[in-house]
Amino acid sequence: MKNKIKQNVGQSALIYNTRFKWSYLKPGYWGTWLAMLFLWLIMFLPPAIQDKLANLLGDLARNINNKRRRIARKNIETCFPNLTDEEKKQMLRNNFRQQARSVLSFGLFWWTPVRTLEKRIIIQGQEHIDATLKNGRAVIFMAAHSYALEAAVSATTMRYPLSGPFNPMKNKLLDWFVAKGRQRHGTFIYPRSAGLRPIIKDVRSGCTMFYLPDEDLGRDRSIFVPFFGTEKASVPVLGRLAKTCQADVLPTIACYDEQQHKFVVRIFPPLQDFPQGEDMADTLSMNRALEKLVEVCPEQYFWIMKLFKTRPDKTQKFYQ
Repeated sequence: MKNKIKQNVGQSALIYNTRFKWSYLKPGYWGTWLAMLFLWLIMFLPPAIQDKLANLLGDLARNINNKRRRIARKNIETCFPNLTDEEKKQMLRNNFRQQARSVLSFGLFWWTPVRTLEKRIIIQGQEHIDATLKNGRAVIFMAAHSYALEAAVSATTMRYPLSGPFNPMKNKLLDWFVAKGRQRHGTFIYPRSAGLRPIIKDVRSGCTMFYLPDEDLGRDRSIFVPFFGTEKASVPVLGRLAKTCQADVLPTIACYDEQQHKFVVRIFPPLQDFPQGEDMADTLSMNRALEKLVEVCPEQYFWIMKLFKTRPDKTQKFYQ
């Protein structure tokens, strides 16, 4: 099925170009090459040792990165006001450790043999994907920005054709590594500048897709809907996507299980009565579902993002 679908999708010239460029060998990229060598070497360490190293690096990052620490603390205090000060402090500590662990795990997702990768990733709820496809519906994974997100991408793209957006960074060599890693199993990725049209075309042809709804993309593209009780600028696109693609929306989150030293991808049943066809109602349903995903492993969510940067009151500075 996967190979058959590949014949009908991914033919667009808009697909992100992962061709190697000799300019990547310039001295300006040598630091990136050293970082990739470090990740490649880390890949051979036992998972328990990797976890200990991640904890050390996470604690170091928390102590020296004052800006991200303040953002994460503000987000946690806003979304979990009932936690004690000690619980908030512990969540913040674990959050930076999970962030470091996600970076050290890139080698696993990009370079390890598929058989090894399959042993390190547990997928729960695959039956919801199969049931949706059997009913003739497309699949949209509504995923939360957890640090283990790459595990969810790898777990699904090893089993189903996948199409999705890619947000290029300033470091073009790092872009190349990330894009190559995500395309490893046949994922079709498009730069964000290409928009959603080529992805919608692929989904209509049988691909699944990931949609991450939790970024603050600014006032012009958003409406304000509560997220953990605080008004958040949210893009009202998911309902329209589901309707256009004739898709079911499956809430999805990936978490790291420190006891098993494995990544667990949890896929939940499709959102019910979605879309309703009204932006405010659909976006509210989206944010409520996103809250439930975050609560699965709250310490592993991307709290370092400026989730509430855009405010209804333009004069308010949320993170000041």
